[in-house]
This record gives sequence, C-alpha cells and structure tokens, in this order.
Amino acid sequence: MGIGRNLSERKGRELREETNNNTNKSRKNRRQRLRKMSIGQRLFQTCNQVFASTSPGIVPSPQHIEMLLSVLDGISHEDVGLRPDMPCFNTNKRTPKITYLHIYECEQFSMGIFCLPPSGVIPLHNHPGMTVFSKLLFGTMHIKSYDWVTDLPPHMSTMVKPSETSQTSDMRLAKVKVDAEFDAPCDPSVLYPNDGGNMHWFTAVTACAVLDVLGPPYSDPDGRDCTYYQNFPFSNYSVDGISIPEEERKTYEWLQEKEKPENLKVVVKMYSGPKIVEN
Repeated sequence: MGIGRNLSERKGRELREETNNNTNKSRKNRRQRLRKMSIGQRLFQTCNQVFASTSPGIVPSPQHIEMLLSVLDGISHEDVGLRPDMPCFNTNKRTPKITYLHIYECEQFSMGIFCLPPSGVIPLHNHPGMTVFSKLLFGTMHIKSYDWVTDLPPHMSTMVKPSETSQTSDMRLAKVKVDAEFDAPCDPSVLYPNDGGNMHWFTAVTACAVLDVLGPPYSDPDGRDCTYYQNFPFSNYSVDGISIPEEERKTYEWLQEKEKPENLKVVVKMYSGPKIVEN
C-alpha cells in the first residue's frame, strides 16, 4: 500500500512537472514568435488576445490593458510606414482634411491611424461602450476630454432642459478630464466606457498622427453610433441644487448633442504599411 502510494505520488509529481515545463516552453515560444513579428503584426496579435472575450461595456483585464499599452508604447511612425512629409500631413485649405488609414476591423476591435495636418480637428465625440487605446506617433496635439458627472446626489439634476435654454436638446453636465498639449513621443493612453475621458476632441498643433485601437469598434446596428457634442461653460447656465466653487467651475462644462459637423472632412484610405496577416 505504501509503495503503491509513493509510486502514485511520484508519477503525479512528474506529470505536474512535465505539464509546467510544457507550459513554460509554450510561453517562451510565444514570446519568441512575438519578437520576430513586425510591430504591426504584434499589435494585431495582442489585440486578438486582449479583446477575445470582451463585449460592449466590458473592459479588458488590467493585465491585458498593460499588455496592449506596452505594445503601443513601442510603436513609432516609421514602424507603420509614415513620414511627416507625406501629402496627407500638408494642407493649404481653410478646413484641413483629415485622413484615416484603415488597418483592420472585426467584431471585437478595430485598428486605424488618424493623420492630421496642422490645425486639423477631430471634433468632440464619444465612444459608447468602448475601451479606446491611443498612441500619438509624432507631432504635437491638444487633447480635451470629458466624463459625464454621475456622482451628484439623486435630487440634483445634471441636465438642462430645452425650455431653460431655448436649445433643441438637453444639455448634460460633464467634468473635464484632460485639457493639455501632448508632444510625441509620449505614453499611450486608454479611455474606458464610463471614465478616463470617453468623450474627447483632438486639435493638431503641428502635423501629427494618432494610432487608435477601439474595442469593440463603432457599429450603428449594435447601437454604437458616434455622437458629436457642443460644449458650453458651466457658468452659462444654472440648475437648482448644483453649486460648484468658483475655482472649480472651469473643470465643468455642459455638453449638448449636435449633428456631425458639415466641415468635418475625413478621407478613408487603406493602410499601406507593413503587411498584417490574419492567422
């Protein structure tokens, strides 16, 4: 009995060691394969892993978020075949035209690059139910982003009704999350479905390019349409029950839905950088 038990325990221990060794070898081989890939292919493979089990409004795990941010952090404009002197970064028009380079899209995520000439603007818009990763590849960009105010007591309204403002739709109170200029190279950023600056706009101070990863992507049939907003200073309107100290008022604004700006010109082109292969 004792011999049989010892033999069984030894075999069990050997089986566990063999399983652990195989797992470690698999992880090592995966890391080696990733190192041999182009940076674009590595980003694609990482997105496949990060968004494999997510759905609208479901944020990837902290480990997966760090994994994707780490890959984005290592990407430069040269890696994706961009040069600041390319025609899409130059303009003589009053309303600069923005170019979107479509890299990849599936039900789980999308990848693309926005190319903005100087003074190019991507107006204030949202990302419903999405987790969005962005990397400024080159240039200087001003970013302003907001989160909805949701932490007021229930009896305090965060809405301004049309009858109070003679506007066509309600305005909702938002808190400014970021309002600053960023120079490449800088850390990639992430915004979440309900915080982190889900609504934002970009203004190109110089010619610049932004790599975006959205999980899941926009989808009108699934209720993930892009909504645009107009912003108004907090002091423009008052709502009973809401009192914010004078020194903090600049960090709050009213946002109102609006139609897509007529002067927003976005040209969609296919990405022509290093090839990405679907496995």
